[in-house]
Amino acid sequence: MSSDLPADAFRRMDETPDEAFYAQPRFVTHIDDGAIAAVTELYREYFPAGGDLLDLMSSWVSHLPPEVEYGRVEGLGMNRRELAANPCLSGFAVQNLNEDARLPYPDASFDGCGLCVSVDYLTRPAEVLREVGRVLRPGAPVVITFSNRCFPTKAVRVWHELDDAGHLALVAEFLRQAGNFTDIRTLDRSPRRAGRLSGDPLYAVVGRAADPRRA
Repeated sequence: MSSDLPADAFRRMDETPDEAFYAQPRFVTHIDDGAIAAVTELYREYFPAGGDLLDLMSSWVSHLPPEVEYGRVEGLGMNRRELAANPCLSGFAVQNLNEDARLPYPDASFDGCGLCVSVDYLTRPAEVLREVGRVLRPGAPVVITFSNRCFPTKAVRVWHELDDAGHLALVAEFLRQAGNFTDIRTLDRSPRRAGRLSGDPLYAVVGRAADPRRA
């Protein structure tokens, strides 16, 4: 899908530097409690206890299950004050991935990567996810979650033009375009009661890092 997108598919309404937009810390959550619980449950399912994790496009919260102990958790985001306030992080880096897609970590550094409600802001998503595949150990999962909320002026054009099913297909295509993921799955983990949506929806695309020795 992404290979067929027009040249302006990844433009934003606000093309001013992202550093200016994210300069002011936002100590809020961007999805409701039910959706956050769904993210945490996905992390509980996919991230191994004792493993080393990357929280990509991180902030002051990581939504990791509180009862699980991990080896280390590295965060990469845009606001230093938010990252410094995150109690889950062992360390952090401040970086604008739309300007520099290369991650500051060695190959095969992590046992899992979470990217929560931020994929819609990436203007070079396949490049970034290719980097994620590089820094993950073979077989390690990336868990990309999103809802129907966003900062509209910073979300890319194509995100605004698609519905929820389209978003799932698009993000799965990003992983395929990255070229170093296998077992790509799309999931609807929206909280429901009596079969009806009970708050913010929550969707996920999960892939596993391919073994470069078998490429």
